[in-house]
Amino acid sequence: MGPMYRELAKASFGYPIIDNHAHPFLKSKHRDAIQYEVLISEAHGDALNDAVYTLPCLRAAAQLSQLFGLTGDNATWEGVKKKRLEFDYAELCKLCMEPTGIQCILFDDGLGGVAEMAEEVNWHDQYTVSPSKRIVRLEVEGQNILQDILAANVNSSLSIDILCDTFLKEFTSYMVDTAVDDHVVGYKSVACYRTGLDVDPAPCSADELYECLASVTEQFKEKGSIRFEHKALNDHLVKIVLDIAGKCKKPIQFHTGLGDNDITLTKSSPAHMQPIIKAFPETIFVLLHSSYPYTRDAGYLTSVYKNVYLDFGEIFPFISADGQRTVVRQVLELAPTNKILWSTDAAWWPERFYLATAQARQVMYEVLAGFVSKGDLTEDQAVSIVKMALFENANRIYMLGLQPNVSILSPQS
Repeated sequence: MGPMYRELAKASFGYPIIDNHAHPFLKSKHRDAIQYEVLISEAHGDALNDAVYTLPCLRAAAQLSQLFGLTGDNATWEGVKKKRLEFDYAELCKLCMEPTGIQCILFDDGLGGVAEMAEEVNWHDQYTVSPSKRIVRLEVEGQNILQDILAANVNSSLSIDILCDTFLKEFTSYMVDTAVDDHVVGYKSVACYRTGLDVDPAPCSADELYECLASVTEQFKEKGSIRFEHKALNDHLVKIVLDIAGKCKKPIQFHTGLGDNDITLTKSSPAHMQPIIKAFPETIFVLLHSSYPYTRDAGYLTSVYKNVYLDFGEIFPFISADGQRTVVRQVLELAPTNKILWSTDAAWWPERFYLATAQARQVMYEVLAGFVSKGDLTEDQAVSIVKMALFENANRIYMLGLQPNVSILSPQS
């Protein structure tokens, strides 16, 4: 790995972090409600059982074994799963969060299952120096609003034009309210999961919206719940929020790339987003999850559009260490370093926050130290990149107004 660069090590391992995208912890009573392999894989169902044979799982088992004090034959994935249940939940959370150096977390609380099983956003403030903030997932809020309207009118005949008008007014009003809510610092779209990232910038017709809402209404009658998966409707809601986000200068995050098998992989590249990015030049787009495996596509977009930023999260701990180093190098091939952000994309358990930060700090040091050793960067420049990626860029674009609390972690020497 080359010589030890002391200032770069201090920054990489000791500088505070703004986690610009994460999901809430499970409540203590639900701590074992989700299969633990979700910690290291996006797989679902039977495919998740194969995750224990991946390099990410083997690495996570070794790191968590060390954290939990496991040695010898107990230092295994199964050993970790058993040991974690022996900890008091509050003790487990503290053990995992203290070493992270996370100063502030921006929470997307729209992940499926969060409302039923997870803690409220500001419950997590006990583990950070700065208060947590909220990212509004637009599709989920839209579903909730429309479902409430349909439930309130279940015994009446609501014409489709009135339903459409009522829903769009309430949805827009809700999003406008969040624009002036200090607790909300941004928005998120999961269009990637629903209909793909090829969001059409052209207006959709009233007939298209009516057709979508008629289908959603039937879905509600049959299942008692709804899920937006109608392209014209989804695209329309995204454009409403893009306009609001641009006016209030709050970024909008897009899931890109890496995800479970609910996505259509070929539609998860941010390259599909060029038309919509061009159509909303005043809106800040944040491409989440390193856009893996389309990282270079994302890097290109950040380099040619002023309003595009790249988050290099979720690959920690979901891909191998060597893969992580490759992705970080790809991010730095073209992306302006004042436009890269970092997140855990952690969900459910504090262990995910621990693994993500431990791995990201190590990989950032290794990659940047390599550039310094080859003369591509000075050590001061490498330190500046770390500080921007971990804290300063997110602090700026989300308008958090924070000062980095460098005492969270003891500097490495």
